[in-house]
Amino acid sequence: MNIQISKEAAKWYKKELDIDEDTSYVRFFVRYGGIGGNVPGFSLGVSNEKPEDLHTSIEVEGVTFFVETKDEWYFEDKDLKISYSRKKQEPTMKYITN
Repeated sequence: MNIQISKEAAKWYKKELDIDEDTSYVRFFVRYGGIGGNVPGFSLGVSNEKPEDLHTSIEVEGVTFFVETKDEWYFEDKDLKISYSRKKQEPTMKYITN
């Protein structure tokens, strides 16, 4: 799996999560419930924390966006693509078969 994130989306996360140089990590993790997920009954959560067991990562706008090894199952051999919707004024996520 790979993570793709636009600069606009990265800037949005930096602002919304109050990311500075000391906390420049964003974790995408699996959570129970929610809507719009890749696996029915689960969705993707977001937190501002350092990696423990890094599986996949990308650095954009000085922030490392990552997924831990324990959450890799959720992606089922798909890439995570995050862009920014100007209409919604927030990031949008897509799961793309790799």
